[in-house]
Amino acid sequence: MRALLRLWRWLGRKKTSGGQLPGDDSRSVNHRLEVNIAYIKKAFGRSEDLVIREIELPGRKLALVYVETLIDRDVVQRDILRSLLALQTIPLPEDEAGFNRLLRARLTIGDLQEEQLWSKIITGLLDGKAVLIGEGFSRCLLLSVEGWEKRPVEEPVNEVSIRGPREGFAENLPTNISLIRRRLRAPELRFETMNLGRRTHTKVVICYLEGLALPGVLEELRRRLERIDIDGVLESGYIEELIEDAPFSPVPQLNRTERPDKLVADLLEGRIGVLTDGTPFALVLPGSLVSQLHAPDDYYERWPLSMGIRLFRFFGLFIALLLPSVYVAWTSYHQEMIPTPLAISIAAQRELVPYPAVVEALIMQVLFEILIEAGIRLPRAIGTAISIVGALVIGEAAVRAGLMSAAMVIVISATAIASFTIPTFGLSQAVRMLRLPMIFLAGVLGLLGIFAGLMALLIHLVSLRNFGEPYLSPLAPFIWEGHKDLVERVPWWAMHWRPVLPGRQDLRRIKPGLRPSATARERKPGEELETYLGEEAGKSITTVTTPKKGRKKRKKGWIKI
Repeated sequence: MRALLRLWRWLGRKKTSGGQLPGDDSRSVNHRLEVNIAYIKKAFGRSEDLVIREIELPGRKLALVYVETLIDRDVVQRDILRSLLALQTIPLPEDEAGFNRLLRARLTIGDLQEEQLWSKIITGLLDGKAVLIGEGFSRCLLLSVEGWEKRPVEEPVNEVSIRGPREGFAENLPTNISLIRRRLRAPELRFETMNLGRRTHTKVVICYLEGLALPGVLEELRRRLERIDIDGVLESGYIEELIEDAPFSPVPQLNRTERPDKLVADLLEGRIGVLTDGTPFALVLPGSLVSQLHAPDDYYERWPLSMGIRLFRFFGLFIALLLPSVYVAWTSYHQEMIPTPLAISIAAQRELVPYPAVVEALIMQVLFEILIEAGIRLPRAIGTAISIVGALVIGEAAVRAGLMSAAMVIVISATAIASFTIPTFGLSQAVRMLRLPMIFLAGVLGLLGIFAGLMALLIHLVSLRNFGEPYLSPLAPFIWEGHKDLVERVPWWAMHWRPVLPGRQDLRRIKPGLRPSATARERKPGEELETYLGEEAGKSITTVTTPKKGRKKRKKGWIKI
């Protein structure tokens, strides 16, 4: 029975082995041109954009094959067809090697590759390359003539920065690689490409700095990517779910970004990036909770301002997670903890509300999430207006009808504003979803339920590992050097070391002794610019006295600076 089951699974895999003809992996180019053309037509079927151009040369017959919607027509006309037609006036070598050398010398194409296997030739055609096949040849030439519509480089929509670069990743993989190369001009920068998806053959690029990225993490990432067997990969979210350590965790374990400067900063810390063709979102690993609460602006502004902004951001995280549950616990179980005037005001507001505070909070929270989702899905021109008007109208009408108290509306509104301070959208969504069970626990057990929920959440976060790195590092385990860039941020001249766990191959980040040497208190009076200008002015001023009617006349000179 088990043998029959294994045979059935094997037949199922062979039947759905993804968009290739049987035996394509090992089949080679035939010496007869007609057989090769027939094979290509059979592979692509009735494809209107498949172009097969046959060219007659003296004693030689060629065929140029390409997918019209994936190539640059001007390059094909100017650099390939004209060069091939010009070969009609010169003697051609008879052997294959000599003819290939002639083609390499005549064709004005930068990237030419010889290929023999049909599986790689078909993949090249689908990547936007042209294939040149000759009669009697055992190999064909793959010519890089890619050219399709691309979105230009624009400012990231989800990661807005006040100060810093305005460029964001696009859907085109070569464009994204060039944005990284421009910022990280190091020969140690490595890009490894692989294809994922049996039908989509999506290009995925592993990006890292050799000498900084940990070899163990890099090898584990390759292993997890190679084991992926799926029909198609349309976005980096597919890969994120298939390579993460804890698939049932509510928090995002891999960092994601659409900013090239942020990815380069992570590479300089010893982390690894994963770029996916067709999406502007790159994955960064190993990920941690702390790194998802940092924004690029924190490193572009001066450190005292960055430290204050981070404090507000971490405070906003706790408000977004706990404020509604704390309100429910206080009003339901711990009224003695509320000041008397405030308790009387809340009681007067809730006098007409027909259900307890926990039900009121859950209803308001669900309505608010629906408004956010509606604002996202609606067209951008009216989405924001609908969200604002809907919140104002529904809140005001609910308070007047006695369905909600004004205090609850204020609490939910403050919670919503605080959730938007989290710079990573994935973590913000996780906090919004965790808010609902915290409200339920507060309605059942009060503050004890909140403490129980927080304890369970902390136990889960401490147990998480992301490619071997603890998710709460440098908090747990406690790493003193990492606290220089945790809630606070010390000046750049004091951050001598990279993060210890991902960057331990080369910990030294900055040369010691770069602190500005002379402060206002340490400078001597003679080093001040005002003192120097005053001394020079004193040397340049000359006083000339001439006797005139018994009085001295004073002539002023000029100041040379």
